[in-house]
Amino acid sequence: MANILKTGILMTVLTVLFVWLGGALGGRQGAVMAFAVAAGMNFFAYFFSDKLVLKRYRAREVDASSEPRLVSIVSELAHTAGMPMPKVYVLPDRSPNAFATGRSPRHAAVAATEGILALLDDDELAGVMGHELAHVKHRDILTGTIAATVAGAIAMMGRFAMYSGRSRRSGSNPVALVLAAIGAPIAAMVIRMAISRTREYAAAPGGAEISGQPNGLAEALEKNSNAGRQGILQNLNSAHAHMFIANPLQGVRGLSQLFSTHPPMEERVRRLRAMAAGG
Repeated sequence: MANILKTGILMTVLTVLFVWLGGALGGRQGAVMAFAVAAGMNFFAYFFSDKLVLKRYRAREVDASSEPRLVSIVSELAHTAGMPMPKVYVLPDRSPNAFATGRSPRHAAVAATEGILALLDDDELAGVMGHELAHVKHRDILTGTIAATVAGAIAMMGRFAMYSGRSRRSGSNPVALVLAAIGAPIAAMVIRMAISRTREYAAAPGGAEISGQPNGLAEALEKNSNAGRQGILQNLNSAHAHMFIANPLQGVRGLSQLFSTHPPMEERVRRLRAMAAGG
């Protein structure tokens, strides 16, 4: 519940920032235009994200005959969660990772790399796939798309302001213009990343409830973190980083955590261990 409330507050702040910047820089017409362009781009990605992402990483769809272990685990977890069976894919990549995509539980897909299948035992793999199904169940892809739409519109208005060199409310004050044109898009990005981290935290208890394996997921995250330092995903697009269970862009520290799509690995593991200890 706390994570849901935090997500709602962050989305509200993002919306208020968008409305304020629209009025300050481009007025109602500029705000509507920027939002329309950003919405069109992001909702196209929302409806076709599964096909686009799976194709980029050369994922192959598998079934019970070609990948019985993974498909059996996902099938059991989907049944436990009361969800339709998603499509299951394997990525030909040695870097251990997994993700979920699709616009709804009825149009969902889960994918795992060959690296994570080789690295994890059944309990750990169940923890990972339960976590991914929790993202689907919570409709986190929709939440992320809305956040990306608003943040993208804010960034677009910031660029408009820099090109035009004027603002309806900042007048001839160049400092106010720079703060609005540069500061607001940066703030929007920080909020968007915070929403992503919050949804990652929320998927942990949901995934543990589905799989019954909070310790399994904790072990998997620790293994992934250690193995992930050996290399990154092939064909990685940094815009997809938020989708993966383990951040494929390793080494996020200090102030740069504000722009990270994932919470610190140590904190994720600590919370999962606490859940397991509490039964």
